[in-house]
Amino acid sequence: MKYLVTGAGGFIGSHVVEALLGAGHEVRALARYNGRGSWGHLDTSPAATHPKLDVRLGDVTDASMMRTLVDGCDVVLHLAALIGIPYSYHAPASYIATNVSGTLNILEACRATPVRRVVVTSTSEVYGTARYAPIDEKHPLQGQSPYSASKIAADKLAESYFCSFDLPVVTLRPFNTYGPRQSARAVIPTVLTQALNGASEICLGNLDPKRDLTFVEDTARAFLLAAETPGIEGEVIHFGQGEAVTVGELAQKCLDAVSSKARITSVSERQRPEKSEVGLLLCDPAKARRVLNWTPQVSLDEGLRRTADYLRKNLGQYRQGHYVV
Repeated sequence: MKYLVTGAGGFIGSHVVEALLGAGHEVRALARYNGRGSWGHLDTSPAATHPKLDVRLGDVTDASMMRTLVDGCDVVLHLAALIGIPYSYHAPASYIATNVSGTLNILEACRATPVRRVVVTSTSEVYGTARYAPIDEKHPLQGQSPYSASKIAADKLAESYFCSFDLPVVTLRPFNTYGPRQSARAVIPTVLTQALNGASEICLGNLDPKRDLTFVEDTARAFLLAAETPGIEGEVIHFGQGEAVTVGELAQKCLDAVSSKARITSVSERQRPEKSEVGLLLCDPAKARRVLNWTPQVSLDEGLRRTADYLRKNLGQYRQGHYVV
C-alpha cells in the first residue's frame, strides 16, 4: 500500500517510515519545511535513499497542501505534532495551530480524498495523573498542560469525524516512547548525554513521577498494526509495558547503562508547575494485546543499552549543559 506519514522527520516518525519501507510499502513522508532542506532524522536514516520513499517538505497547518499530500495514498499515519510539554507553557498558541488545526486539516483531507485508514497519534499525557492504575482506555482525560489539552482536542476531533462522517479513524495512544534519535528535551537523552560526557552531576526536574516506557521499535510496530488490523475503525487503543518506574529510578538505570557514578540532582528550573505535573502514567495494555496482537519485545534495560550505544556515536548532535524546554 501507499502510506502518507506526517511528522516523518521526527523521532518516532522516522522509525515508522523505516518499518513501513521494511515491510514493502511505498511511503510519502512529510517533514517540516525548513530553509536548509533538511529531512530531519530521515537525513541520516538508512531509508534516505530507498526507492519507495518520497519526501516532501511542508507543514500540517497548510490545509491545501495536506489535501495534495493525501491524494493517492491508501493509509495516513498522522504523527506531526509539537510535543515538548515545557515549551507548551511558553507557546500554547503554537500547539493549538499544529496539534489541533493540523489534525483538523488531515481529517478534512482524508474526508475529501477517501483513504482506507487514518491513524491519529495521541499520547498518554491526555490522561493526566492516574485516578486509578493501571490506566485503561476508559480513564478520564485531563488537560494538565497546554500540550495535553491540544492532544485531547485532536483526539476528540478524530472521534467526531468517525461519528459524523464515518471516517475510518483509529486513535493510537503511546505511553512514553524512548530510543535512538529522541530529542534532548527528554529525560533519557538528557541523562545519557551528560553521563557520556563525563558529568559528575546530572540535573533533572521532579524525580518522583512514574512513567511507563516503550522502546521506539515497539512503538513503530504498533503503528503498522494499527494501520493494517481490520475492523478497528473508531477505536482508541493505547499501549505500553504495563510497568512504571520513577524518573529518579530511570535516571539511575541510565547511569548504570554507561557505568557512570554521577550524582542525580533535582533543580527547580526543570520542574513543571505543581498542578501540571503528571504523577503516574501506568498502562493497562490488555486492549492492544487483544485487538492488535501487540506486546513489547524490548525490555527497558535492553532499550537503554541500545539508546546509549546510539548516543555514543552521535554526541555531537546534542548541546551539552543546555536545558532544552
